[in-house]
Amino acid sequence: MHLLNDWLLAGIPLANWLNALIVAIVAFVMMDLVTRFVTNRLQALSTRTTGRADNILADALAQTKRWLLLLLAIVIGLGTMDLPVRIGIRLEQLGTILIGVQIAIWFNSGISAWMRRVVNPETTPDLRNRATTTTIAFLVRLLVLVTIVLAVLANLGVNITAFVASLGIGGVAVALALQTILSDLFASLSIAFDKPFEVGDFIIVDEVMLGTVEYIGIKTTRLRSLSGEQLVRSNAELLKSVIRNYKRMSERRVVFSFGIRYETPVDDVGALGSVVRDIINGIDNTRFDRAHFQKFGASSLDFEVVYYVLSSDFNVYMDIQQRINLELMRACAERDIHFARPTTIMHMGSEIQVATQEKQEQAAGGMRLV
Repeated sequence: MHLLNDWLLAGIPLANWLNALIVAIVAFVMMDLVTRFVTNRLQALSTRTTGRADNILADALAQTKRWLLLLLAIVIGLGTMDLPVRIGIRLEQLGTILIGVQIAIWFNSGISAWMRRVVNPETTPDLRNRATTTTIAFLVRLLVLVTIVLAVLANLGVNITAFVASLGIGGVAVALALQTILSDLFASLSIAFDKPFEVGDFIIVDEVMLGTVEYIGIKTTRLRSLSGEQLVRSNAELLKSVIRNYKRMSERRVVFSFGIRYETPVDDVGALGSVVRDIINGIDNTRFDRAHFQKFGASSLDFEVVYYVLSSDFNVYMDIQQRINLELMRACAERDIHFARPTTIMHMGSEIQVATQEKQEQAAGGMRLV
């Protein structure tokens, strides 16, 4: 041992170098064993529980970089030596930087793991809005990065107060230059927390843009239209528009009209509303509201029918409407009630002759009058 004290390396006894090496090895082994043990315990615990916290922590710790632990262990070992003050300060600063980098990696991995589990429809089917997770993850990452950078700069001797003040002035200039992007960012936050629509909802925007919400990002929202193309609109403009969300419609109110001929007997006209009511009540997923002889039309006795489809599915509505139309045609045919046809008004000098298309064809010898 005395011999090692006599040998010098960079002006430091070799025994001190050996002690620093032993401390570095022990520190690396201890840090590696502790991180591995904790990670394995959390992974084992995550298989027995349904919570997300242990899974996220396990995924974060699994990203521990061994080369960072090795560098930190070397810094710890060198810290045990009697080094010049300046070198000791630089070693402390290097250790802070290494710890900050590893913490940033843990946070980034944890946020990524949280996002994977939140947007997974199998584990969390009620959280379909990706804008929420995307925006929150972006802000948390930015906050962690800024905090770590400021901590490292403070450790390096930078005046943080003056630096933050300069960032504030520069931030105002950047905000003015990026006001469009920032407005879309805050609109994304509004969509994330207020949830006027979510991924998978069918919406109509300003009666022009319609489709299924496919993606909600930080700047834009993307729809898949009925014809197949993708429609993209900025979040700020989207929130300024009138949005009709059909996915959240619990039932659909339907109004339709039809007309019958003026030659129909009065009793049949009065009974036709009850016939329509019986047809609608006999169909599942419907609720009858009313059916009335509404008015005397130009060439028909007009009826108005109102009913509700107890489903938001458009195909279900169309199937029901088609069945109602067919049943109504059969019921009218059984009662010898005829639907009205268009009529044509012919001007002959000062006389006005009103004739149906059938009479016109007979008078013209099969030729239609236009």
